[in-house]
Amino acid sequence: MRRQSLKDGDVIFSEGKRFAFGFFSVGTSKLRYVGIWYAQVSEQTVVWVANRDHPVNDTSGHIKFSSRGNLCVYATVNGTEPVWSTDVVDTISEPALVAKLSDSGNLVLLDPLTGKSFWESFNHPTNTFLPFMKFGYTRQDGLDRFMTSWRSPDDPGFGNFTYRIDRRGFPQMMMYKGPSIWWRSGSWTGQRWSGVPEMTNKFIFNVSFVNNPDEVSIIYGVLSPSVITRMVLNETGILQRFTWNGRDKKWIGFWSAPEEKCDNYNHCGLNGYCDPTSPDKFECTCLPGYEPKKPQDWSLRDASGGCKRRDVASVCNGKEGFAKLKRVKVPNTSAVSVDMNITLKECEKRCLRNCSCVAYASAYHEIEDGEKGCLTWHGDMLDTRTYLTSGQDFYLRVDKSELARWNGNGSSGKRKLVFILISFIVVVMLLMIILFCFIRRRRQSSRQRKPLSTFASSSFDLEDSFILDNLEDKSRNRELPLFELSTIAAATNNFSFRNKLGAGGFGPVYKGVLPNGMEIAVKRLSTNSGQGMEEFKNEVKLISKLQHRNLVRILGCCVELEEKMLIYEYLPNTSLDYFIFREEHRAELDWPKRMGIIRGIARGMLYLHQDSRLRIIHRDLKASNVLLDNDMTPKIADFGLARIFGANQIEGSTNRVVGTYGYMSPEYAMDGQFSIKSDVYSFGILILEIITGNKNSTIYEESSNLVGHIWAQWEKAEARGIVDTLMDAETYDVSEVMKCVHIGLLCVQESASDRPDMSSVVFMLGHNAIDLPSPKHPAFTVGRKRSVTNGGSSCNWPSGETGSSFNDVTLTNVEGR
Repeated sequence: MRRQSLKDGDVIFSEGKRFAFGFFSVGTSKLRYVGIWYAQVSEQTVVWVANRDHPVNDTSGHIKFSSRGNLCVYATVNGTEPVWSTDVVDTISEPALVAKLSDSGNLVLLDPLTGKSFWESFNHPTNTFLPFMKFGYTRQDGLDRFMTSWRSPDDPGFGNFTYRIDRRGFPQMMMYKGPSIWWRSGSWTGQRWSGVPEMTNKFIFNVSFVNNPDEVSIIYGVLSPSVITRMVLNETGILQRFTWNGRDKKWIGFWSAPEEKCDNYNHCGLNGYCDPTSPDKFECTCLPGYEPKKPQDWSLRDASGGCKRRDVASVCNGKEGFAKLKRVKVPNTSAVSVDMNITLKECEKRCLRNCSCVAYASAYHEIEDGEKGCLTWHGDMLDTRTYLTSGQDFYLRVDKSELARWNGNGSSGKRKLVFILISFIVVVMLLMIILFCFIRRRRQSSRQRKPLSTFASSSFDLEDSFILDNLEDKSRNRELPLFELSTIAAATNNFSFRNKLGAGGFGPVYKGVLPNGMEIAVKRLSTNSGQGMEEFKNEVKLISKLQHRNLVRILGCCVELEEKMLIYEYLPNTSLDYFIFREEHRAELDWPKRMGIIRGIARGMLYLHQDSRLRIIHRDLKASNVLLDNDMTPKIADFGLARIFGANQIEGSTNRVVGTYGYMSPEYAMDGQFSIKSDVYSFGILILEIITGNKNSTIYEESSNLVGHIWAQWEKAEARGIVDTLMDAETYDVSEVMKCVHIGLLCVQESASDRPDMSSVVFMLGHNAIDLPSPKHPAFTVGRKRSVTNGGSSCNWPSGETGSSFNDVTLTNVEGR
């Protein structure tokens, strides 16, 4: 583009026609913007916008050079004041600049004779970071290249989130929401940002990081020109990396951040650190030598108050040492002291000589020469976290007694014990795998096996894999199809963000389509989920041996490299909570459908408790764990927390209470006692939620929750008023609905012995004329009784007092989901 103007509708292409430049609109808006987009991608994808906050109202806009050589956007043909300009410094006597769009997506203003560049769009990014774009700042002229989110998907104006290299201390990437830090990438390790473990693929990307007296910047390139990729900071504060799938003609997301609790900036407060694999299931812990400032908040899983020194006087007495944390994203490096010319050993000595030094680490720990440089912290530390397989060593100054605790009976000692146990387990599992392969090869050589699935690469025997010798009836053991990782990756578009259905304690869930057109749901074990591995083994162990029309059906699993996935049938109507807790969908559920769902869940629970060859306690029955198929048939899902009971066993106990607040029975929540009756309690909550369309956590004027509200109406004989008003009254018989309310109240009675079992519930639901016993006061409501007895355990209130709600009870070792 030389001196001619460019009107709305004209488009300039890069030399290889990879990118286009011109006017465009976003979504349904008629406002016109000037920018750059992919020309080779069928779905218009804008990568740069000029007039972000100053759109043109109609198609009268023009792009042309001003008399001073600036490229300008005007709202009209004869406009004199541009809505946007390149602001080139006016040093050209006779402007003769040209605008050129490169195949990398960079719009450049240059002198065609000398080739000198005067302005380029790569120096002014919007919300997209492209390959070969320089990101960072130069120290002399102050030019800072950073990303800013759009205001909304339909408005490319400046949004709330920015992403840039921090100018203070040791370089790191920071994402801000307004003035506040939202997420931190961690410092540069020599190969990647320490908080981005996934940034290791040298077969696709080539990363170059510069930190010298002139500039701090990073550039990433793609090794193959056929790869079309981009990184986007979206309007909700999520950084996402996409590649274009030419076959399916859509973008596939393969990385995003922040993604989990420990990614949130300063999640565990001052001097705390976040460990997603913490054995006590609370991810926050104080750094060695520190203790919670507000212990009462930490007991409620609120670590925002942070930690303080346990004994300040003993920090610099000549008797202290350093506790080592492994696989750490080191704390915020904005205020660290940096010396790139000393070794890590010299760094330790320097820190020890300075009483204000609280910790140290190497600057670069992933370089060919080993480790380089010294970082020292002075004062409070922020935003530390651990990883399973990445991160670096971090050394904290502690006194002698704390060091002994850390290396002996403290956290480090526990970690050493855990490491030893894990190593032992790994060795045992390797031996098991070798034995399994040997046995399987013998079997294959002795007889021809018929494949169980068109797309399953092989099968594995559950008892060989997980040594389920405690399961009865081994002779009936079934084989579970084992899918190849490549098959599942292709089915989910490489685990695309757009295919993601949700996430739970196990990890994310994706929708997929197999080559034969079958739709599947893929539960992918999160690499940071300590609970997830337990859930994985538990679900394979249980649900593969259970078959019922009201239980979700497992199709197979994938165990390859570091990946562990469960493959289920895909149910298009998602989960029950999607319908009953959203006004726009509740109206779709008339009473026959709701009654069918209640009966189906009841039959599924009866099968688990009584009719299957394994007695199963689900322990996490709730609306989001009930899936619905095309016919709205309910299917109970998520058996990661389930427990197997013996044939004559009726209850069990645990020190680690897991489940969901609002659905837990009182004896389980407070005493760790669980039984089939604790599942009955959860089922009762579910019945009442289905009838009312409200969550149990809803607070009412006369009660702290839904159950209390229903009980108050029941006692006043006004229970008809609780029925969901969005349900057409002509579709239901009031007596049948009230019978279900009655059954729900029987299920949520405070004493487990008063609750019916599921066989009684199914009988009551299936018979129209039946005399039901009067329900007693439900649990966790206003006016609850002073004692709860279940199988010999009790919970007594002080004389003359009554509890008012679930929140008045102190719970320990509880894992909410």
